[in-house]
Amino acid sequence: MASTASRASESTGEPYSGSVEQRAGRARAFAPGRVNLIGEHTDYNDGLCLPFAIERGVTVTAELGGPEADDPFVRGATAELGLPPCRLEVESDLPQRAGLASSAAYTVAVSLALCAAVGTDAPDRLELARVCSRVETDWVGQPTGLLDQLACLYGEAGHALRLDIRSLAVQAVPLQLHGHRLATLDSGAPRSLAGSGYGERRAECERAARELGLGSLRDAGADDADRLPEPLGKRLLHVLSENGRVDAMVAALRERDMAEAGRLLDASHHSLRDDFAASVPEVEAAVERARAAGALGARMVGGGFGGHVLAVFPPGVAPPAGALEVRAGPGARLL
Repeated sequence: MASTASRASESTGEPYSGSVEQRAGRARAFAPGRVNLIGEHTDYNDGLCLPFAIERGVTVTAELGGPEADDPFVRGATAELGLPPCRLEVESDLPQRAGLASSAAYTVAVSLALCAAVGTDAPDRLELARVCSRVETDWVGQPTGLLDQLACLYGEAGHALRLDIRSLAVQAVPLQLHGHRLATLDSGAPRSLAGSGYGERRAECERAARELGLGSLRDAGADDADRLPEPLGKRLLHVLSENGRVDAMVAALRERDMAEAGRLLDASHHSLRDDFAASVPEVEAAVERARAAGALGARMVGGGFGGHVLAVFPPGVAPPAGALEVRAGPGARLL
């Protein structure tokens, strides 16, 4: 994707704004990346997550006509939505393979722009999230849960989203940092959902649920870990403890306890590293770099196995050179 100097925060318009007649023929759509504050590898286990959409993202311009794109994302979106091919232009200021959901942002922006260009309304946000998840899983070969797509589509400026993937309840949580800053650091180890250990960890969680006779690990208890062979027991312990950390983080934000928020980031990272085995040396070095700079806490974000690290810095403490400050921005929308 080509980079652009334009920031997503400069775009205007509400989600899916404008009439079909006004949009038909040519349309532009923006979809943000996301940072998952906490709640990692829980979405495909029917668990809890706390992501927020960020100001950076992907802008897609779609125009009727042109040959079918040689792009599995576009082919999947047109097939899933029953749309004809369109010419596409893509701009992005969102780093790819960084654990910031660039694939989900691209898929959502493509889907919204395609629908508007041909003069049809996009599905509602929940159904569109499912469509985009299928595109990534079935057409691109990158299995995902719904965390990325829901965060991209339901994002609100200044808020994180408590997602209950089982009930699909979305609760906006004010992300007031009281002078603190959230920033991501590039570990220098690029990651790909299709080529990383993400699929292996997902399969392990599914196997653990089957061995316990459960529909998902959301229904398990801590004692069930002793009934599982390793490493499945450790995988379960991460899922259970990470679900608990989501609600603990919501409470910390409401109580303005940023020291506790930092501790929860650290605890999440330790669990992802030790119980879920999702870290790599470059990620560990990035976490240590954030802590050495004065971070209250830091953890890997996204599926792990590379990508970026998220850290929270207190007032007056500058993130390391090259860090990307992230703020909660609005969700996907037509421009």
